[in-house]
Amino acid sequence: MKIKIQYNVISLFLVLPIALSIMFLSSIANAQSTQSSVPLVITTIKPLAIIAKSALGGSATVEYLQSSGQSGHDLSLQVSALRKIDQADLVIWIGEDFEARVAKTFKKLPGNKLMTVLDLPLRHLSAEHHDGKEQEKSQDSTRHRDLTRDPHVWLNPHNANIIGKRIQAQFGMPAADIISAAQIAQLQEQLQPYASQNYLSHHDAFGHFVSAFKLQPSLSIRDASGAQQGAKTQYQLRQAAVEGRAQCIFVEPQYGDKDAQVMAQSLQLPLQPLAPQGFDQPLNEQAYSQFMHSLVAQFKACFD
Repeated sequence: MKIKIQYNVISLFLVLPIALSIMFLSSIANAQSTQSSVPLVITTIKPLAIIAKSALGGSATVEYLQSSGQSGHDLSLQVSALRKIDQADLVIWIGEDFEARVAKTFKKLPGNKLMTVLDLPLRHLSAEHHDGKEQEKSQDSTRHRDLTRDPHVWLNPHNANIIGKRIQAQFGMPAADIISAAQIAQLQEQLQPYASQNYLSHHDAFGHFVSAFKLQPSLSIRDASGAQQGAKTQYQLRQAAVEGRAQCIFVEPQYGDKDAQVMAQSLQLPLQPLAPQGFDQPLNEQAYSQFMHSLVAQFKACFD
């Protein structure tokens, strides 16, 4: 009897680690299976990831290719990025006008895997606003002269809702706004006291924001592609800033701001951060509405 008990105890010590290992490996396999069943959405830039996560919530994994401090115009693809694109269920980009360096790769993707935002029925800037800007820029800039539309469409919350609903439809989800009409109205009310105020921006990226909230257009140091403008435009810009009594110069973290600092010193204006790429915004189900509230607060700080 004693020998039998000892044998059972020894057997237990031998079998238990094996059983625990099997259970552990099974749990890992189940976790991996669950993770792989969740769709993977890859976006080129952070703002599109903000929209996608707000639209899909926990029903999909959302990642983006843009590195912190990098302009979307200058996005290029590393080997790791190509691997992510290959694994993705959906890839979202603004379009060739905005991300020219990745266009060749993206055009090879199947149509049901690629979403081109500029092909959606979005709200674009009026021809009058756009033509005036382009005529001025074409005199000095040789970069992106074929930029026929302002590509910073995510800065209009109505466009963000259109993009979000198209992403939801891609995965068979019911259409839902990622920022409500009440929230947009609240932001409009907050910005209304500043509607006639003048300011400069480091980069001509805020046309859609200005249009959505009925603000004064920006006087921009650089053009829509982020390229520096010529001496004539810079001189005219200084004159316009003085005559319009500009209150500050907005700067973005992804651009070197030496030219903005020179302009600020020349005009004796403060520099104010304004981040249309939303690099500091966490990806969650309220990401887009939080991003817009943060952007509005940054804009107001110029005048308060």
